[in-house]
Amino acid sequence: MNIHKLDKVAKSLIKEAAGRIRASFTTELIIETKSEANDLVTNIDKETEQFFIQNIKRNFPDHRILGEEGFGDDIQDLSGYVWILDPVDGTMNFIHQKKNFAISLGIFKDGEGILGYIYDVMADDLLSGALGEGAFFNDQRIPRVEHANVEQSIISINASWVVPNKYIEHEGMIELINKVRGTRSYGSAAIEILYVVMGRLDAYVSMRLSPWDIAGGTVIAKEVGAIVTTLANEPINLLGQNTFIVSKPGLHRDIVGNYIKLK
Repeated sequence: MNIHKLDKVAKSLIKEAAGRIRASFTTELIIETKSEANDLVTNIDKETEQFFIQNIKRNFPDHRILGEEGFGDDIQDLSGYVWILDPVDGTMNFIHQKKNFAISLGIFKDGEGILGYIYDVMADDLLSGALGEGAFFNDQRIPRVEHANVEQSIISINASWVVPNKYIEHEGMIELINKVRGTRSYGSAAIEILYVVMGRLDAYVSMRLSPWDIAGGTVIAKEVGAIVTTLANEPINLLGQNTFIVSKPGLHRDIVGNYIKLK
């Protein structure tokens, strides 16, 4: 399979899907809940995923798709070519803010990420990466990330993980927040990974992310030298949910080693 053909098709689908999403602001959204009251999905999430699937299958009939909204294949392994897609990452932002959401897409061959994309729909910014070829922001090569330390870092973390919760000892999170230069939270894993890769953030930490949230971002992050693991410092499992950290080198070791205590 020609990776450049894959890249060309993927970028074309992302741009067309983004145009459809922007056009949807003039129509009425149908909003539903999934696992709980704040886990939202809209007709646009569903329609966008179906758009990708139809076009991927037409161009690459033997490729499989793992999508957030469940219209893809039943993926039990990552053999062959697998596209891992979140059609609208940050649905709550999409509904309430009309910004800070993204299309997230990763393409894997036999379990190895070969292409990754994060498209900030409203900013019209495309972050992409190809295995062994580096990462690009709007087709301009971006440099590798630099080392960082805790005291001078800005990290992204949801406030839910700083209060008592079932995933992590929150006291360590409080200590971390008191030591860093600043914290942020944007409500979209894809956007937050994009910011780490671009150097706007130094690390992003989450307790519960699904494959489609991070698949594209992990491919890109590795191309700029960012460290991507679970909070147990283990490889990411793209067949299930994960704790997650993407970070500049040095800072990753400090956060995982000194502040993270999983329950």
